[in-house]
Amino acid sequence: MPVQDADTRRRNFAEVTLGFDLAAARREAERCLLCAAPDCVPACPVHIDIPAFIEQIGRKDIHAAYRALSESTLLPAICGRVCPQENQCEGACVVGRGLDPVAIGRLERFVGDQAIIEQWHEQPHIEPNGRKVAVVGSGPAGMACAADLAKAGCAVTIYEALHKPGGVLRYGIPEFRLPAHVLDGEYAHLQRLGVRIECNTLVGRLFSLQQLRAEMGFDAVFVGTGAGTPRFMNIPGESLNGVLSANELLTRCNLMQASDFPAHDTPLDLGRRVVVIGAGNTAMDALRLSLRLGAEEVHCLYRRGREECPARVEELQHAEEEGVEFHWLSAPTELLGDEQGAVAGLRCQRMELGESDASGRRRPMPLAGRDFEFAADMVVYAIGTDPNPILGQTSPLALDERGYIAADADLATSLQGVFAGGDIVTGSATVIQAMGAGRQAAASICRYLCLRDSAEIYRKQPPATGLFGLAEGERNFLRLREAMP
Repeated sequence: MPVQDADTRRRNFAEVTLGFDLAAARREAERCLLCAAPDCVPACPVHIDIPAFIEQIGRKDIHAAYRALSESTLLPAICGRVCPQENQCEGACVVGRGLDPVAIGRLERFVGDQAIIEQWHEQPHIEPNGRKVAVVGSGPAGMACAADLAKAGCAVTIYEALHKPGGVLRYGIPEFRLPAHVLDGEYAHLQRLGVRIECNTLVGRLFSLQQLRAEMGFDAVFVGTGAGTPRFMNIPGESLNGVLSANELLTRCNLMQASDFPAHDTPLDLGRRVVVIGAGNTAMDALRLSLRLGAEEVHCLYRRGREECPARVEELQHAEEEGVEFHWLSAPTELLGDEQGAVAGLRCQRMELGESDASGRRRPMPLAGRDFEFAADMVVYAIGTDPNPILGQTSPLALDERGYIAADADLATSLQGVFAGGDIVTGSATVIQAMGAGRQAAASICRYLCLRDSAEIYRKQPPATGLFGLAEGERNFLRLREAMP
C-alpha cells in the first residue's frame, strides 16, 4: 500500500497509509483462492464472509462487496485500518503458507472507504418489537451490540460519557492512523438504523444501572465501557510534573485539539526530549504523535527485545522510519526530577531475557551493575490499562479478581437483564474482538427478551411430525379444558 514519505509525514497529521485504488484492489483480490471452506472466516471474531466480499471486488462490484461486509460488520473502514489482521484472518490465509497472505484488511478498508465516499448504507426493514435497550459506552463493543439490536427491532439508546461518540476509537487512536471523518462516517450508519446516541452522559454518576432498568424503562442493558484506566509502575518519581499516561496524551490531542494550540486552548508542552515506556500499539501511537507535536527526540524504552515487541509490525516499522529511537532490554526503576518538581530524567537498568512466562514470551531479568540514567523532559506511560471502575463502584455488579465485570458464557452479569462485553470483561483486546463480544451480547439479549432470531425463520427445519404440524423443537404445551356436551 502506498504511504506518505517518512520525512514528510512526521510533520503532519494526515493519514500515513494512502489506501488502494480500484486497480490495486482488484490485483490483490485476484490472489484470493476463494476457498470453499476458508480458514480466514472462523479466524475473524465477527465471522465476515471474506471470500464473498473479495470475489465482488474482483467483479468490480464494490457495492455488492460492501453488502457482503455489512452482514457482519458496521465498521469496515475502521477495522481495515486498526485490526491486527496478521494475527487473525490474514494469519489463517492459506496463500500465506507459501507467499504473503492476501491483504484482507486493506481490501476491507478499500470497500469501507468507498461506502463512505458514495454514502452507501444498507437499511434493512426493521419491524419495531416494543423493547427498549440501553448501551453504556459507544466504543466498538457498544456499537456492534447496538447495531444488531436495532436490526432486531429494539429501540436502542447509547450513553457516552465523552462529548463525541467512539470511545477508544475516538480518544485513543491518532488521526494519522484513523481519521475523524472515517469514524464519523461509520457512526452515521449506526444512526440511520435508528440508534440514539446521548453524549456527555456518565452512567454511574448521573444515574445507575438499576435506575436504567427500574425507573427509565429499559428492558435490558449492555455495558461496554472498556478498560480505559491507565496503568503505572509504582516507582519513585511518578508524581513529578511532566509524567502522564498515553491515554491522557492521546485524549488531549484527539478530543481536545492540543495539536492546534493556541487555536484551541489545550496547551501541551512536551519539551525537547520525550520518553515513552512500553512498546505496544498505544506506545507506537504516543511515540509518533510526540514527533508530530514538535519533540526533537522521541525515545522508546522496552524491557524486552524487538522480537517480543507486541505492536503490529507495520506500526513498529513506521515508527522506526519516522525517527523514533528504540532502547530494547531497558526498564526504568526511578523517575528523576529537578528543583521545580518537573521530570528531568530516568534511572534505568539493563535487562536480559530468561525463561518464558505465562504469556509465552521470555521473562525480562535485570542485569546486576548495568544501571544507567537517561535525560527526559516528558515521560509517557504506555504499559496497559485497567478496567473503568465507575460502574463497579456504583452498582452491585460482581467483579472478578482483577476488577473487571464478571460475565458468564452468554455475557450475562450478576444483575438481571444487564450484560457486559469487550475490554471491561476481558481486559485490553482488539477492536474486532470487542465487536465480536458486542454481537454475542446482542444475541444473548435477544434470547433474554424472547426475540426470535430472524435468520432462524429461513433455516431448514426438520420435517414436522403430527401434533398440529409443528416441528418438535417448536412445540410448547398449553392446558386445555374439554367443553362439556
